[in-house]
Amino acid sequence: MKKNKQQESPNAADAELFRQALDQVIPLPPSNRADVAVPPPHPTHTKPHTENSTSIKNNLSDAGAENNLLTEFTRSGISRMDLRKLRREKIQDSLDLHGLTSDAAQHLLLQFLHEATQNNFRCVCIIHGKGWHTEGGEGVLKTRSRHWLTQCAEVLAFCEAPPQEGGSGAVKVLLKSNRENIFG
Repeated sequence: MKKNKQQESPNAADAELFRQALDQVIPLPPSNRADVAVPPPHPTHTKPHTENSTSIKNNLSDAGAENNLLTEFTRSGISRMDLRKLRREKIQDSLDLHGLTSDAAQHLLLQFLHEATQNNFRCVCIIHGKGWHTEGGEGVLKTRSRHWLTQCAEVLAFCEAPPQEGGSGAVKVLLKSNRENIFG
């Protein structure tokens, strides 16, 4: 299909009009700001530490994990207000379980919780992923890690992380502390 001169002239006229409009424009001077890489908000563990890895007793069970996907959990004595505070609490450390087998994730989770309580951390994040790439659309680690957390004595409560911290692919966990006040 041939283009006639009437179809070409508006495009050429538009281009000339644009050049004329930009003729008096002066470019901004280069910025004197330094590009600073923003560090991650908190460290993320993905590999187990070799220290004390054999001394942590594993008494977690997978029984019943597939039947119940918890979005939040509280032990007896923890109020709904404490759960609300947990949602706003700053994460002190996190653990990423992406790509691990169930057994490896379980071992790493126990070790991580043990180290976090030894360091007197109050709020940690467990990143298990959303599991969208699984057959049923619900992740194995998502259901199992939340089930395991309910069995850990160190865990007082957990809730789904807010969207900016992982959303339904992570949980914020409130751990026991030596302090009297839960959110001291």
